[in-house]
Amino acid sequence: MKVEGSRHWFWPLCLSLLAGLVQAVSIAAPWNGQPLWWLQWLSLGVLAGLLERGTSWRRAAVLGGVFAAAWLAGTFWWMFISMHTYGGLPAPLAAAAVLALAAVLALYYAAACALYVRLAPAHPAGRALLFAALWLLAELARGRWFTGFGWGAAGYAHVDGLLAGYAPWVGVYGISAIAAWLAMTLAQAWTCGPWRRVAALAVLALPAVYQAGEPETSTSAGRLQVALLQGDIPQDEKFQPGSGVPTALRWYGEQLGTSRAPLMVAPETALPLLPQQLPDGYWAALTKRFASGEQAALIGMPWGSFSEGYTNAVVGFKPGQASPWRYDKHHLVPFGEFIPTGFKWFTAMMNIPLGDFNRGSLGQPSFEWQGQRLAPNICYEDLFGEELGARFADPATAPTVFVNLSNIAWFGNTVAIDQHLHISRMRTLEFARPFVRATNTGATAIIDHQGHVTAALPRHTRGVLSGEVDGRQGLTPYAWWVSRFGLWPLWGVALLVLGLAMRRLLSKK
Repeated sequence: MKVEGSRHWFWPLCLSLLAGLVQAVSIAAPWNGQPLWWLQWLSLGVLAGLLERGTSWRRAAVLGGVFAAAWLAGTFWWMFISMHTYGGLPAPLAAAAVLALAAVLALYYAAACALYVRLAPAHPAGRALLFAALWLLAELARGRWFTGFGWGAAGYAHVDGLLAGYAPWVGVYGISAIAAWLAMTLAQAWTCGPWRRVAALAVLALPAVYQAGEPETSTSAGRLQVALLQGDIPQDEKFQPGSGVPTALRWYGEQLGTSRAPLMVAPETALPLLPQQLPDGYWAALTKRFASGEQAALIGMPWGSFSEGYTNAVVGFKPGQASPWRYDKHHLVPFGEFIPTGFKWFTAMMNIPLGDFNRGSLGQPSFEWQGQRLAPNICYEDLFGEELGARFADPATAPTVFVNLSNIAWFGNTVAIDQHLHISRMRTLEFARPFVRATNTGATAIIDHQGHVTAALPRHTRGVLSGEVDGRQGLTPYAWWVSRFGLWPLWGVALLVLGLAMRRLLSKK
């Protein structure tokens, strides 16, 4: 392979930057919020093509790092809004914080590209397999290490694409690896030979062929009528005692008192006060409301005391229970729900009501109601499919419906809402379970077990979404193995490919 000269260095760098921004667009297009699977494939194919040109491993690291930094910053740029608009952090510092986070996370991909160039075998097929394995390792590391932040993983661009059919088998990270293999195959299109081209077409077509037989990995567990509440409380008022708090208590109280749906769901911190801080009689009225009859409710609110500590919780009310059911959030948000060691100076600069919450256990029991096992998750917990999968270890107690309670008003009316919706949709494909989402500002929606949004409220409006959800039972292949082994099978396959590549290189010395 011909090595690039220094005078040709500038344009590959610009192309890598542009391709990274395009990949960000592919996760959820800014103009309509939809994922563009083909654009993700093409944009990563551009990076793969640059690596195939014969650059050094150092330049490969720079190209991969620039691509990933542009992709990630272009994906979660909306963090700037939470830090600057609502947190009061000066704009230059907020922008620098977003770029710094993207740059740090991009190091995983820089290392993957450097290793690829250093270890790549001569045969194109081996190179494509190695690239896919290294890209998978980078995605896994970003999604798991240092609390994990896999937001915008490449696989989410394929929730509507040809590769979506792989989700119930290998999950979003497996799809990311397949997409990386296809991207390198695209870059090698003129040199890889006809069999590789046929293989690429087969990989793209296989899910559609399989689904043409109408296979079912889950069966109906019955239907449930739901009412999902969207309060649209402005974020800058949400925790203010003179504006947002009384508005939330009044509106959510009215809806919980008048709705006739068998299940009502109010979003994360819909009631922004601890039970003991609520106005006189409010908590007693809630308890009495659901003590009898045929209705239940899941309500997001803080829970705890100074002596026991606090949690970001979902409280469940239904007839016949001695005390409210509770789910405590397990996967906490750094800087929002706990402050990482050494960063108090940073959070002290922002005017945000930060918490120091206790962490709930993994795999907490579901809320059982009218034949359904409802599994709540809060905010971005639905990003961690392997953690949701812990509830599927015993099929007899596995969830039949996922329930997400969120408040992402911190990020304004941005593409963050669409990205979060696609995350939930990917989980429905992985587990063949429906998702109901109750949010403060959007996307409040009902998603069926095949990833289709069957009903949704307009974002940034106050209203109630009434609809029906079809609970499901049975295990997908992904649910079976991730509930037992976590993501270790994917780690193992990727590390095996890497180990073989390193062994081949060492054997030549």
